[in-house]
Amino acid sequence: MTDIRVLDRRALAAAEEIVRKIDGSRPDRPTPCSEWTLAQLLAHMVGQNHGFAAAARGAGKDLAVWADRPVGEEPAEAFAASAAEVTAAFGEEGALERGFCLPEIRDGGPFPARTAIGFHFVDTVVHGWDVARSIGVEAEFDADVLAAVLPIAEAVPGGAARERKGSAFRHGVPAGEGAGLLDRILALLGRDPGWTAS
Repeated sequence: MTDIRVLDRRALAAAEEIVRKIDGSRPDRPTPCSEWTLAQLLAHMVGQNHGFAAAARGAGKDLAVWADRPVGEEPAEAFAASAAEVTAAFGEEGALERGFCLPEIRDGGPFPARTAIGFHFVDTVVHGWDVARSIGVEAEFDADVLAAVLPIAEAVPGGAARERKGSAFRHGVPAGEGAGLLDRILALLGRDPGWTAS
């Protein structure tokens, strides 16, 4: 079985490639996350990377570490730095033995490390797709990465939490006959795989 940290790192690398394709696109562009513009989505993604890094180091209870972090005019650099930070934190000695406190999820934990990293993994893939759709490019994730994300997406609880303001995921929608892995993941988490910004 592939280490969840390796899969997460590969998802981050793919998301980073997507973010690097932002070529002056308006920061106020819409995204599949209807409450967030592109700038707000990027700030959330960078904030989550830093928050998960803090959680891996035992400091996840502090709500301040989860704050969105505006990316300014250099979104690729901001995202890359945050991705490097969370990857380093997940790889530190003892990280897999530590419970992660994630105050934005259910009761806040602590969650087993591999479970928590799985949350980050699915979030990275889905939000990477969100950015890609917002700027009109393809989201390219390896098939084995998507195959590993699918059971995590299937396990994400439904219910009222998905209706909460600021929730990253909405109620599931039909994926359509013959849907591929990415479309199935997106549909499970309330995304319309056919969404476009125009």
